Amino acid sequence: QVQLVESGGGLVQAGGSLRLSCAASGRTFNTYSMGWFRQAPGKEREFVASIRWSGGRTYVADSVKGRFTISRDNTKATVNLQMNSLKGEDTAVYYCAAALGGPAYNAWGQGTQVTVSS
Repeated sequence: QVQLVESGGGLVQAGGSLRLSCAASGRTFNTYSMGWFRQAPGKEREFVASIRWSGGRTYVADSVKGRFTISRDNTKATVNLQMNSLKGEDTAVYYCAAALGGPAYNAWGQGTQVTVSS
């Protein structure tokens, strides 16, 4: 079993930056990928970014490309999401997720709120 704990959410003005972190603990030895998803009020959860645990290849949604960067620290089993040039439409609950044993995401954090004010 893997536990994921997010931190770093909050309130920021449009154009500002935030850095989210996700610490994984437990049985992380078979991590295939870790990623970030978000869900805005009244909308479905959507993919934001992910990183392969082996090799470090990253994937970023078109809506945040050039503004968000995902990175990892293997020694600490931590994945980070640096969010720059934030916009109102980035307001959402952000969830950390892990794909264990394969590419499907099967472990989720509790979520952290990001609110961007205009």
